[in-house]
Amino acid sequence: MTRSTRHPQIPARHGVSASCVALPAMPPGATPWASTLDFLDQRLPKVGRAMWAARLANGDVLDEDARAIEPDAPYRGGTRLFYYRDVPDEVVVPFGESVVFQDAHLVVADKPHFLPVTPGGRFVQQTLLVRLQRKLGLPQLAPLHRIDRETAGLVLFAVNPDERGVYHALFSGRTMHKTYEAIASSTDALTWPHTRCSRIVEHPTDFFRMNEVAGEPNSETGIDVLERCGDWARYALEPVTGKRHQLRVHMNALGLPIVGDQLYPEVLHGPDDVEDFSAPLRLLAKAVAFSDPVTGQARRFESGLSLDWPSPSA
Repeated sequence: MTRSTRHPQIPARHGVSASCVALPAMPPGATPWASTLDFLDQRLPKVGRAMWAARLANGDVLDEDARAIEPDAPYRGGTRLFYYRDVPDEVVVPFGESVVFQDAHLVVADKPHFLPVTPGGRFVQQTLLVRLQRKLGLPQLAPLHRIDRETAGLVLFAVNPDERGVYHALFSGRTMHKTYEAIASSTDALTWPHTRCSRIVEHPTDFFRMNEVAGEPNSETGIDVLERCGDWARYALEPVTGKRHQLRVHMNALGLPIVGDQLYPEVLHGPDDVEDFSAPLRLLAKAVAFSDPVTGQARRFESGLSLDWPSPSA
């Protein structure tokens, strides 16, 4: 397993912290990998042996003392390696982010559709975190929560890593009031406002989707109609819980899939498919309100973004 890390001796490169992989200690009598390259090639095969060899040759794989690992270095179990990720020909997300608020403790940013919050998979430089770290000159900036790459709107970051935990507790402790907006079909079949409670779990076959199942509810969303435009309506969504894809799953379960949703009710666009930037998911993290645990101030932030109505033919 790999993860991003902030090792004190290993600085970020181009705004991205090094990833870390542990080399397991081998039991007595077991035959370990002959070399570090053999281990990396087998443990992280998607990178490819040739690419790992090139990274080793370029000094992009480091030990715990920040020393470059030689290309022919033997395998050393019980240690950790640090390496810098690179995505050749990374797709540029052609939409800009903006800073809604900044002080010594918090940065609140408006994220555009299609931009991931943090590095992962085929996105490294084209992420909100890396863009903000470089733009603001804040290499220690850390996200307090995440929203889907397809969703636009507010994302909060801690400026001081030592304060991240107390701010993060706002989200896990349900003391952060969040309001989203979404556009979906208009309906008179439900009474508004409406509350959706259900049990959401990972989809049994599609790892990138979630699924409603029978059982004790573990998710709750308040839903109301803000305005109507022809066959469409703009909805206010207020999640009480924070399950992955919760708002998309709940709206779909009501027969009101959000316009532009490529995963619900059916998969129209896989995680690695070419992006259609002209068809965004009409879901926006519109506002957040909370009592600041560091300053004691009452905070409320609102996104400057808005959702366009679909065309009549959509």
